[in-house]
Amino acid sequence: KKGTTVALLPKANPESQPATKAAIWIHKVIEPCYSLVMTHIFSLLHLCVCVCPINGQCVRSQHGCVVRVCSLCALLLWKHSQYCFSVQKSGGTQLKLVMSFPNYGQAMFKPMKQERDEETNSDLYYFSDFERHNAEIAAFHLDRVLGYRRIPPVVGRLVDVVKEIKDVTTDRKLARTFFTSPVGNVCFYGQCSYYCSTEHAVCGRPRDLEASLAVMLPDLSLAVRRSWRSPWRRSYSRSKLAKWESEPDYCSTVTKTPPFNKGTRLVDFIDLVILDFLMSNMDRHHYETFEKFGNNTFLVHLDNGRAFGRHSKDEPSILAPLEQCCRIRRTTWLRLRLLSLPQYRLSDVMRASLSHDPLHSVAPLLSEPHLAALDRRLKTVLETVSRCQKRQSEDGGDDGVLYDDIA
Repeated sequence: KKGTTVALLPKANPESQPATKAAIWIHKVIEPCYSLVMTHIFSLLHLCVCVCPINGQCVRSQHGCVVRVCSLCALLLWKHSQYCFSVQKSGGTQLKLVMSFPNYGQAMFKPMKQERDEETNSDLYYFSDFERHNAEIAAFHLDRVLGYRRIPPVVGRLVDVVKEIKDVTTDRKLARTFFTSPVGNVCFYGQCSYYCSTEHAVCGRPRDLEASLAVMLPDLSLAVRRSWRSPWRRSYSRSKLAKWESEPDYCSTVTKTPPFNKGTRLVDFIDLVILDFLMSNMDRHHYETFEKFGNNTFLVHLDNGRAFGRHSKDEPSILAPLEQCCRIRRTTWLRLRLLSLPQYRLSDVMRASLSHDPLHSVAPLLSEPHLAALDRRLKTVLETVSRCQKRQSEDGGDDGVLYDDIA
């Protein structure tokens, strides 16, 4: 099928909303397709470094491009349907596995640990929260709806715990953690820092287990990545505050320090901040880039499993970088305004997008309260930008809030 968008925004009547013409034009004409430099992910579905021509122009590497060897829909379908022949335990604080497929492709597997309508316990610290499979899937769709395209493709899948994990794993330590529960469900718990015990086992029903499968980035020997510590990283302490929480002028310090002192790194990071706020992800301690492009690059939005934990409460501190720096891409701002209109409501677009995931046939990936929270939080982001614009106007300065990336 033409294009690769999982769920497109509905067509607009250009006469009915003149104020949104620019946003609609951005959506239809210059919406970037971001390269994830995934050279060896699937032998037949290679995604590689490329340059995407738009209107006769060559888009630079920070915009990127996904090679149109095959549509994204076909890629997701392939990941959903292919039989797994090898499983190994992956690193990290919580249980996740690397699944290998017959054509040498690999995917990161995160199992279902919580019911979709179950909220995170308010007494838990953000660094003790569960990672959720549906959060990884929903984050991928939200990232696309916002026009970022910086999360590697993620798809939901029902996995046979016995056939596709226990019987094929080459990891003996993982194999030893399998057991049958008192009601006959096949369970396992693996090895990790948090929640890997019989008390926190992952169980099939009786053998079918929901999970997210994420495209693996290429090996570091093929595409070197750099991990950057977030300047607005939380303290990960029960008693200490981070520097940005106690210094109102913290942004001026950040913007004098490489790589935030030039290029688009700041507005790239603000894009990520907005994504995290909308899905209430407090666990963004690092972000990654590909070294090949230096500072003229894009951020890769990895590890979103702790998002969508609570719908009844928003976390305004996630927006601290936007509040303190008062800087945002014009295209991001226009997209957010478009998604705040009744006919393009963010919750409606997300509901339509998520309906294409295979696990939607089991149950909606985001409950209605979570979808409603997206609209509420989007309003908060736009109000924050408006306050920034008002402050700059009162100070008599030019509108330096919007970074013009349209020209």
